Amino acid sequence: MKYNEIFEKIAAELKDYDQIGQVATYIPALAKANPNKFGMYLVTRDEHSYYHGDTDETFSIQSISKVLSLVYAFKLVGTDLWKRVGVEPSGSPFNSLVQLEYEQGIPRNPLINAGAIVICDILISELENPYQDFIKFLRSLAGNPDIDYCKTTAESEKECGFKNHAHINLMKSYGNIENDAEQVLDFYFHLCSIEMSCKDLAQTFMFLANGGKNPLNNKRILTAQETKRINSIMLLCGFYDEAGEFAFRVGLPGKSGVGGGIVAIYPDQYSIAVWSPGLNSKGNSSKGIKALELFTTITQSNVFGPSPIFDELEYE
Repeated sequence: MKYNEIFEKIAAELKDYDQIGQVATYIPALAKANPNKFGMYLVTRDEHSYYHGDTDETFSIQSISKVLSLVYAFKLVGTDLWKRVGVEPSGSPFNSLVQLEYEQGIPRNPLINAGAIVICDILISELENPYQDFIKFLRSLAGNPDIDYCKTTAESEKECGFKNHAHINLMKSYGNIENDAEQVLDFYFHLCSIEMSCKDLAQTFMFLANGGKNPLNNKRILTAQETKRINSIMLLCGFYDEAGEFAFRVGLPGKSGVGGGIVAIYPDQYSIAVWSPGLNSKGNSSKGIKALELFTTITQSNVFGPSPIFDELEYE
């Protein structure tokens, strides 16, 4: 399939889409993002790559890191993980406190803030050097030794992370946080600060499209059964209270971040990453979601079956 031509067609259709959406401003370090940036990068299971736009420029992956920390924790503690965090869609904003209190400190899923904080608590308990071990894990998945945390972004998040402090203290009151709250939050803020490119993200997530094996070295990251679990959580929970809309329009498991990145996978076929910093009201990339919707429609590639190809691409 001529993916590069498809990318060019999508970019042309969306050339006026930069005015839709706003960059994240509640984290000061993210407010500097250029809303006109746009990139798409696809890696196939046989390691062919296709790309368009700003695919080598790094950006803050933010909540996309939650999938990777979940994978690492799942590898370490197995199914005991689900005693401390659920797997149901939240139906609420990613930083909502109401549901967490109602469910007595057990986060609805690992991809909302509270759930990701519990995952960080598990990693701190299990790893001797959590910061170094986690970034080493990401570098091996991406095949890029330069991937790293951004201290400026981490500090910026720490300065305005009042709700995250509320989350962790509420969970600690219910006994679902084992380590020092400040230590766990610092690790969490660092995970969100990691900077990667579309190219890095597409390659990093290829193991989830490859039955749990990293295609760069054929090393098994997860079993096939575990891979199914992670992919299902991404499909159901990867876009917070817009997860159903993303599944409806795009039809792939995926994860977004408020830095404007989105990564999605088509099992046994490909991993694709897009980046456009302008966000919709749910905190997801407006242009990124539309680009993926057009892509899965044109290519007829989604987990629910083939979609009709639009003769004319229209927007609602």
